[in-house]
Amino acid sequence: MKTSKQQRGCKALCCSSNRFSVSSSEEAESSSSASDRFPSVSTLAHAMVQERLDQMIREKLEARHVERKREKRREGTKFVVMLATEKCSYDPREDFRESMMEMITVNRLQDAKDLRSLLNYYMSMNSEEYHSLILEIFHEVCTNLFLIIM
Repeated sequence: MKTSKQQRGCKALCCSSNRFSVSSSEEAESSSSASDRFPSVSTLAHAMVQERLDQMIREKLEARHVERKREKRREGTKFVVMLATEKCSYDPREDFRESMMEMITVNRLQDAKDLRSLLNYYMSMNSEEYHSLILEIFHEVCTNLFLIIM
């Protein structure tokens, strides 16, 4: 009898992706009116452990869901910092080309909306005498990038 009493209690903690389960090796005690009316301590402990494990799984799944939502929001948000500097140029055509290429490649601009914003930035930051040159260079740069991507 002593060996069967020593084997009582929690034997294994089984894990799966959806649910944890605790197995108990407690043998069914002889039927008596008291044991039928009141659950054993082992049964209560088992139920408490099972509930806590289920709660931990729910919390973990909820945390993953929240993290995925955050990642999706981060992917959709793009911050581009542009810094304008006044520059004396001997070749404004080449300077605009280099500047535009750098802005597009460093900031990985591919979307038409982002490219339009970049063009608007160049137009607003430069005097009218450079607007036609900026439009011409921007068209060349975007055409070359489109050919490279294809």
